[in-house]
Amino acid sequence: MPAAHASPTERVTAAYRRIAEVDRPEVWITLRPEAEVTAEAAAIETRLLAGENLPLAGTLVAVKDNIDVAGLPTTAACPEFAYPAEVSAVAVQRLVAAGAVVLGKTNLDQFATGLVGTRSPYGAVRHARYPELISGGSSSGSAVAVALGLADLGIGTDTAGSGRVPAALHGIVGIKTSLGIIPAHGVVPACADYDAVTVFAADLARAVDAAAVMAGPEPRDPRSRVWPADVRLAAPASPRLAVPRAADLIPLAPAYRAAFTRTVAAVQDSGVSTTEVDISGLLDAARLLYDGAIVAERYAAVGAFLDTAPAGADPVVAAIIGAARDTTGPGFAEDLGTLTEARAAALELLADFDGLLLPTTTEHPSIAAVQADPLGINRRMGTYTNFCNLLDMAAVAVPGAPTADGKPFGVMVVVPAFADQVAVDLAARITGAAAPALIDHGVDLAVFGAHLRGQPLHWQLEQIGARFTGEIRTTDAYRLTALDTVPPKPGLVRHGAGSGAPIAGELFRVSPAGLGGFLAALPAPMALTSIDLEDGRSVVGFACTYDAARSATDITSFGGWKGFLADRESR
Repeated sequence: MPAAHASPTERVTAAYRRIAEVDRPEVWITLRPEAEVTAEAAAIETRLLAGENLPLAGTLVAVKDNIDVAGLPTTAACPEFAYPAEVSAVAVQRLVAAGAVVLGKTNLDQFATGLVGTRSPYGAVRHARYPELISGGSSSGSAVAVALGLADLGIGTDTAGSGRVPAALHGIVGIKTSLGIIPAHGVVPACADYDAVTVFAADLARAVDAAAVMAGPEPRDPRSRVWPADVRLAAPASPRLAVPRAADLIPLAPAYRAAFTRTVAAVQDSGVSTTEVDISGLLDAARLLYDGAIVAERYAAVGAFLDTAPAGADPVVAAIIGAARDTTGPGFAEDLGTLTEARAAALELLADFDGLLLPTTTEHPSIAAVQADPLGINRRMGTYTNFCNLLDMAAVAVPGAPTADGKPFGVMVVVPAFADQVAVDLAARITGAAAPALIDHGVDLAVFGAHLRGQPLHWQLEQIGARFTGEIRTTDAYRLTALDTVPPKPGLVRHGAGSGAPIAGELFRVSPAGLGGFLAALPAPMALTSIDLEDGRSVVGFACTYDAARSATDITSFGGWKGFLADRESR
């Protein structure tokens, strides 16, 4: 991987040197000329010198070749299907606007149909470290480009698990946001109602940064969605994870079963509680993606084209999609009804948990084994991923404990729609990384007493998914009093510049609906008002009425509620 501190042009030079060194031509369908990419990197350097804020400046991106990049052909891994893209997919546009540079278009299971990475006339994409093994699909090239250190980001798609299975097989991160959060404009559809644009990266922070840049509604994608007003912005400090019961882990290869057991034990050691649940309903729903009438969406996307028998069509892909030709309307409607019931059951199953921890896939087969049994192995590999989009859920795939022989093993945190930040936070706990913020959608709320971390009302903030963003102090315009309430809490009142002292507190990011709920339920004598902070910011925060403060004990000299409590306990 090019050095993080290198300039954009230096990073491009290092990337092309690495591409030549690893000699993996099957990763790419279209690799852009180095001089062209270098010129774009130089333009980014000029923009940086001009003072532009480019959060992804010089980040190198490999884009799955079912996603449009302006000026490059889109093939979906079928030469006869190729067309020149005049406009980039909006997700790619947003990455480039943030300073990223596209290296080229990557190989995939044709028409994004498969989880193995071998279904392409451009060649089977070999695993980055074990070339006799599969890379995983369908976003095979994008994942391998990241795993080999050719690109910082791999952009893929995920309908059945294609943004997660290759991550698991390579020990990297794969993020599949809630459907529609990253628009699918400019993506060749597989199943249009269940397609998601995804991102691979070597670490969670980089993957989250990219997902955050790509997220947001897009008028050209009628299925795009916005974060809801009550979106959760953090996992609780003591999270609860559901894990599958033993009967639901039978599909795992023995080495993967042992690795999952070790991963769960490590998660428990990190302070996360786990409870076994019955996920058979989820696994049953997963089968509808290919065994039910839902596969008709794949035929609607490219079936008529494949009916022309193009020379470059992969026979396995053509057979899968062609089999949906005679799907009936009543059958499709029946399966949609089944999925509606399954979504409700999934929400009920996870109602008491912050997420579901699953093995990402079942095994790591060889290319030869897949060639001998292309349907059976592919079917098994989607055991734990196929239901996710069908049931409107999000997932973050991260490395788990490796297998006994040192090969990568991956797990994923699965959550209901729009709980993406909770999944990111839980994934961070699993990997031991800092939890990056995916969602910039909320209001800053300052607290100074019973809602502080470790205090008796802090659970109310956790209940709405509030995110701690740092410790704060007010200006010297405030005084603090100890109110006679249950539970005990302080009252903050503004008296004017120089009339008080800086008061310590904590700042949280809360959803708009969460803040509204607080305001609606606020008991007397508390109030929400604008609070001036020592660093010059003004934020919404807890205060109290002047009358209540006047009759209470002044504790300003302690510098904050925790200082007051510590002094009282020391006596």
